[in-house]
Amino acid sequence: MSTVDMLLYEKECWEQSFRHIAGVDEVGRGCLFGDVVAAAVILPEGLIIEGVDDSKKLTAKKRDALFEIIMEQALAVGVGHVDSRVIDEINIKQASRLAMKKAIEGLNQMPDYMLVDAEKVDLPLPQRAIIKGDANSQSIAAASIVAKVTRDRLCEGLWHEWYPDYGIAIHKGYATKLHREQITTLGATPMHRRSFLGRIMAEQQTLF
Repeated sequence: MSTVDMLLYEKECWEQSFRHIAGVDEVGRGCLFGDVVAAAVILPEGLIIEGVDDSKKLTAKKRDALFEIIMEQALAVGVGHVDSRVIDEINIKQASRLAMKKAIEGLNQMPDYMLVDAEKVDLPLPQRAIIKGDANSQSIAAASIVAKVTRDRLCEGLWHEWYPDYGIAIHKGYATKLHREQITTLGATPMHRRSFLGRIMAEQQTLF
């Protein structure tokens, strides 16, 4: 089985004289709770970080280790958050795109090209949407790791402290059995995405 050249798309950009390539990705799109979080990462030209891959394929320990390397080696890192209230107002697809835009705007230098995981970012910069980009581009994979670790640490820290009875530290806001049961029993918090909770909240109403 051939291995994926994780710099294939970056090399195409470098050959066209683009030098600051930002990989962009988001996490938390399918969660019932909390922000959708995006990251943008510009890595030095030619740098290879061994083990960087789609964050979903990596263990938490491996993601944490790679996160530290990425933060140390990257030329720039930006992170963008969009909260549950805005997600409910504009829908999750638009919220994901907005988080990506915020991540780019949070960079301390603007990229001259963007490689984006299966989305279009609403900025006047050259960009390419790549399906399964986090498994095919080192820059996007690095962004997926930064976004995932950032969001997981919020789930395990601040958000868990605010709402300790919901198991946020365990399920990270996804629709696990435990999470659905706690919503049904305790009701939704201000950080739950109301637009995602239709059936669960209907079940809760039948209990009272």
